[in-house]
Amino acid sequence: VQLQASGGGLVQPGGSLRLSCAASGIIVSVSHMGWYRQVPGKQRELVARIAGGGTTTYADSVKGRFTISRDNAKNTVYLQMNSLKPEDTAVYYCNAFYSISHWGQGTLVTVSS
Repeated sequence: VQLQASGGGLVQPGGSLRLSCAASGIIVSVSHMGWYRQVPGKQRELVARIAGGGTTTYADSVKGRFTISRDNAKNTVYLQMNSLKPEDTAVYYCNAFYSISHWGQGTLVTVSS
């Protein structure tokens, strides 16, 4: 299983970014796919998750600002991040769960003026 995350970068507060997670070796439409983030010295935390059945879950801190979605034809999961805040700065990781958990490499998101 390979999860290729991309789309991170530097953005000003209030701006937007879209992260992508291209999956191979696993089918995103039947897997539980999630985005997590981690800052130095803190535990990795769940940002958003989309279940195999399509149910979505969000951390309270991102509700109304972030949207997780998937493109089954491209076997890719996205995280649209709007109204970004400095506290959203972190390394974002893609996760896939189908019997076992798989992690992609992180992509750094920096929100700063």
